[in-house]
Amino acid sequence: MRKTKLLLILLASLIISAQAQDNKIEFVEYDMDNGLHVILHQDNTTPIVTVSVLYHVGSKNEPAGRTGFAHFFEHLMFEGSPNIKRGEFFKIIQKAGGQLNANTSHDRTFYYETLPSHQLELGLYMESERMLHAKIDSTGIATQKEVVKEEKRLRIDNQPYMSFQEKMFAKAFHGTNYEWTPIGSFEDIDAATEQDFADFYATFYVPNNATLSIAGDINIKETKELVEKYFGEIKSGNKEIPRPDIKVPDLGSEVRDVVFDNIQLPAVIQAYRMPAQGTEDYYALDMLTTLLSGGQSSRFQKEIVDKQQLAAAVFAFPFALEDAGLFTTIGLANVGKTPEELEVEMDAQVDRVKNELIGDKEFQKLQNQLENNFVSRNSSVQGIAESLADYHVYYGDANLINSEIDRYRKVTKEDIQRVAKKYLTKDNRVVLYYLSKSAQQKPEDSELNKEGN
Repeated sequence: MRKTKLLLILLASLIISAQAQDNKIEFVEYDMDNGLHVILHQDNTTPIVTVSVLYHVGSKNEPAGRTGFAHFFEHLMFEGSPNIKRGEFFKIIQKAGGQLNANTSHDRTFYYETLPSHQLELGLYMESERMLHAKIDSTGIATQKEVVKEEKRLRIDNQPYMSFQEKMFAKAFHGTNYEWTPIGSFEDIDAATEQDFADFYATFYVPNNATLSIAGDINIKETKELVEKYFGEIKSGNKEIPRPDIKVPDLGSEVRDVVFDNIQLPAVIQAYRMPAQGTEDYYALDMLTTLLSGGQSSRFQKEIVDKQQLAAAVFAFPFALEDAGLFTTIGLANVGKTPEELEVEMDAQVDRVKNELIGDKEFQKLQNQLENNFVSRNSSVQGIAESLADYHVYYGDANLINSEIDRYRKVTKEDIQRVAKKYLTKDNRVVLYYLSKSAQQKPEDSELNKEGN
């Protein structure tokens, strides 16, 4: 039986590997005179197309006292333009049978529309309007301030545990521009003037800070002509684009805190500092998070949730950033179990990786999972457009959409053990305990440094 299972695993590995090789993503890329980088992927199998623009600006580009600008602009850029009435951006795309959205990270802001392919020109027109002369005025600013505040209330303030990112980044990256998360500070947004917003737009929302990535049912020659028609007239930005040099000092020792929240189950959150995405050690650490919590047969699930029943759920995942990162583990304790008990076992599973080399069967399964995830991530035109832009901006090599999997394949069992020993140490981590507000004591009654919401 064991041999049969091993053969099935090896067969699955060969199939996934063959899929990755057969599904090579072809594309063309070039720079326009104004500095806009353009990437085009033609796939005529289905009549849809994604038009996307990635601006290389995130929360790390914000100066202290002006946090939240990148995320605020994610919303503000839907206010319209001289040619698109206020509130019409979504209606126009949806009426054309498309969908659209945007997202902001520490490192970039990404906008996209996915449309029927005969509406390609509409998508290009809408994004060019946004880049050429987005509506930045007092009415839109006031409207989006309320939208962003409500988003924070719904997604963070009134959601159990969801303040963890703000608290974790503030402690792990204190003194750097990664200290604040994209949601930023409402005080900073409220204190900003209309000129502050205009300056931010003129600095970052320019063609020489953008990548236009188009994927789907297109004709390359015709699409190039349309890109020139809609983006060729936009002038390059003339302001220096701030690129903070983030050098993260050692923590020196473990940082611990307690957060009292409106929750039912205690939580243990651990954040180990890790190197930037794209580095050799990053790939080994990313694989390690999958080993710990990638699926029902992962170590956290089998040992902590199923066998010992210490936790309702335990996760491990990387916060992958351009200049650093966090190897994050989160455990929700079962009813009647303490965060101390849960933390001991989470640490034990990390120590097991440090002390025992992964077995061949488990390692092969891990490789299969990573290859399958890699193929799945680029299974839609929207995913392809975003990946092409990300790879170009972060690594200067859009072809990593085809070859990055080779970096994972080079990771050995010994590499995973090595990075666990190197980075997953107590003096390199922040630990947060989330406890119910009902358990909160007066400060003088506690020996812990406690922080309320």
